[in-house]
Amino acid sequence: MKLMTKELEKNFPAFCSTEEKDPKDILVIAKFFCPWNSWTWYATEFEQESGRFFGFVRGLYDELGYFSLEELESLRGPFGLGIERDLYFGVHTLAEAMEKRL
Repeated sequence: MKLMTKELEKNFPAFCSTEEKDPKDILVIAKFFCPWNSWTWYATEFEQESGRFFGFVRGLYDELGYFSLEELESLRGPFGLGIERDLYFGVHTLAEAMEKRL
């Protein structure tokens, strides 16, 4: 599965444009998940030049931070499984992602 498409990329706001906003006013544009464990990445911003996202990560710890498209694309699990994009995620805010498991 292609994690980033040109169509999806158009939906992301300018990088660092949401840093002063309340999480309830920031949309999660893409949700990526690991099918062999519980790691999930909720992307709110994307910078094409660096291939870097900003968003909320549920992993060993829950945290806001940066993660890269290259890193997500390179991860491989059992049987060669890769990270996937949730095609049916719908419209959710950063606050919702941080409060509950979406």
